[in-house]
Amino acid sequence: MAQLIRREDWAFEPGRWHGEWQGAAAGAGVSVIFVSQTEIGAGPKLHRHPYPETFIVRTGRALFTVGEREIEVEAGQILVAPANVPHKFGNLGPGLLETIDIHESGGFITEWLE
Repeated sequence: MAQLIRREDWAFEPGRWHGEWQGAAAGAGVSVIFVSQTEIGAGPKLHRHPYPETFIVRTGRALFTVGEREIEVEAGQILVAPANVPHKFGNLGPGLLETIDIHESGGFITEWLE
């Protein structure tokens, strides 16, 4: 049966594209984080997952570190961090950074390294 997930079920703040959703409860094998950052440099610290994570940059620019590589990513681009590879990113600015971060797991499994 199809399941509709309402914005208020995943958004941290009404009207802002920022929040998270874990798909296991809906029978989905993915979980999603919706990031909305305005502060330059803001973003998650170094971490890794036992599954790949796919980042879709909706708005703005980000500097990703994936393993030993630093990669500038801008709106409309997609980046995949392989399973078990440490990664992080921060807003390069100017202005808003919005990403959709897709975890290939029904729930978040994160090992924080910083």
